[in-house]
Amino acid sequence: MIQTILELPYATVVFDKEKQLGKITWHGTPKGDEYQKPFMALINLAKQGHVVTRFLSDIRKQGVVSPDNRKWFEKEMVPAAIANGLKRAVVLTDGNAFKMYYINLILSAVNKFNMPFKILNDEAKAMEFLMSDS
Repeated sequence: MIQTILELPYATVVFDKEKQLGKITWHGTPKGDEYQKPFMALINLAKQGHVVTRFLSDIRKQGVVSPDNRKWFEKEMVPAAIANGLKRAVVLTDGNAFKMYYINLILSAVNKFNMPFKILNDEAKAMEFLMSDS
């Protein structure tokens, strides 16, 4: 069963208990620390005892992410997610140049933790990767 955890003007957060999947679908540009709210909703869910081992971030309709938020994601969000059980993640993108710069920064941050992580442009392939054990 999929449940909506958080609905914001710029992002929707859902949780699929059966698949242990947290998903953020971005549909706008968060201002200031609004970027952190969707991620923290999933971290708080995990802290409440829900198992969130898989994560999908659909950034195809996301606006520009500030340098401060990119740093927060790298230094605080990724370690907190892994500490709370995250095992694999995917970023779903349309691959435009601005997003590729942002994604490459995310990739280098996640690679430090040796966690399976992919950047894809096909949601079916993203789910296939997330649900696999390899």
